[in-house]
Amino acid sequence: MRRWFYVGLIVLVAGCMVGPDYRRPAVDAPASFRFEDEEARETANTQWWKQFEDPVLDSLIAEGLAKNKSVKIAAANIEQAAGVLTQTRSSLFPQVNYSGEALRQNITERGPSPVPSSIDNPQNYFQFLAGASWELDLWGRVRRLSEAARANLYASADARRGVILSLVSSIANTYIQLRSLDEQLGIANQKLKTYGESVYLFEQQFKYGQVSQMNVEQARSQYETAASTIPQLESQIAQTEHSICLLLGRNPGPIERGKSILELSPVTVPAGLPSQLLERRPDIMQAEQSLVAANAQIGAAKALYFPTISLTAGLGTASERLSDLFTGPANVWNFTGTITGPIFTAGAISGQVKQAEASREAALLGYQNAVQSAFRDVSNALIARKKLVDQIQAQERLVASLREYDRLAWLQYNGGYTPYLTVLNAEQQLFPAELNYVQVRASMLSASVTLYQAMGGGWVNEADRLTGQ
Repeated sequence: MRRWFYVGLIVLVAGCMVGPDYRRPAVDAPASFRFEDEEARETANTQWWKQFEDPVLDSLIAEGLAKNKSVKIAAANIEQAAGVLTQTRSSLFPQVNYSGEALRQNITERGPSPVPSSIDNPQNYFQFLAGASWELDLWGRVRRLSEAARANLYASADARRGVILSLVSSIANTYIQLRSLDEQLGIANQKLKTYGESVYLFEQQFKYGQVSQMNVEQARSQYETAASTIPQLESQIAQTEHSICLLLGRNPGPIERGKSILELSPVTVPAGLPSQLLERRPDIMQAEQSLVAANAQIGAAKALYFPTISLTAGLGTASERLSDLFTGPANVWNFTGTITGPIFTAGAISGQVKQAEASREAALLGYQNAVQSAFRDVSNALIARKKLVDQIQAQERLVASLREYDRLAWLQYNGGYTPYLTVLNAEQQLFPAELNYVQVRASMLSASVTLYQAMGGGWVNEADRLTGQ
């Protein structure tokens, strides 16, 4: 009999959990990426930004990971979620408390029921009680709530990893953009100097009647075109520096420079399969944990249909005299068991169940959308990088061709075989082509960064170590 008593007690304490248990939903994953690089190597778990071989970029990323405010906010959110989990789980265990009371009161002697002379007036009253209460989680309501809180904690951790992923990628992309603008500014300044020399030369030739006023104005138009480009680039450079400062947790100011955009080494393309992608992307893991939490909330809501059993006990002492407070006759105690359950709630519980089920459906669709978005992001990044490599090769040939065109145009103009309009046409094509080449190279480098961000590889763990958390 004793054995069956203990078995019954265990069943009573453990109870059962109503509601559906979580099972990862099936995902329609493609067998391979549409534009996957055949020569890709597995480098997704390394500090990929060091492949640029720019110590300045490395130091900027390290500083951002250590000081960025968004990372610190995400870390605080994890602490908050951990506190919620601790608070929620506490209901699984008995709650013990205490209370004390000291009272001194004077009762009126002029009222309808005067105080007899045999009773002391004023009166003292002292009480000290220790109590305990325990709600038996027979239907798993508290355990389902704990399951949801735990999933929310994991989701907060994944959200922080997502912030780290975005931060590293943003610093690298913005730095590449900054070095691209620096290179474009250098080209514009060089062109401005060259065009200024041409204007001076034509002004001298016009002075002595060797060229017409049209030639002077044509040369001056080139000069002013370059001059108008420089302030735009300088403004963009300052704004880009300020963007990097924000990512680093700094006040707006200048940013140190490393290698030029033409010296930055290309980054190796990471290999990745869809199954690996599902394990790497922080946003996918966060979406799945949100689904786990929503699924658990269904069980917590359904448990409200069943009765709640609570045990309450109290033990203490009470006395009119402080000296007698801890004597045997002053002892007081109580033990209470209560059971409450719904009979008619006018849809209060069924409404909560419907809310939980709808929330789970939304979380499921959000998870599926996150997976599909991840496949799209990786496919877009792969094709963008692949086509940008082709584009930059064509742009290199275009710049080389226009430079030769410009050289031949000057030779023919100086030999008197062609008007200056030919030179002007060559210069007008060469200047934007050189600027565009720098922009395309920056886009190619950024495409590799975007691909690493889309893959969400294990490198996030490497970056996480640098946050100092």
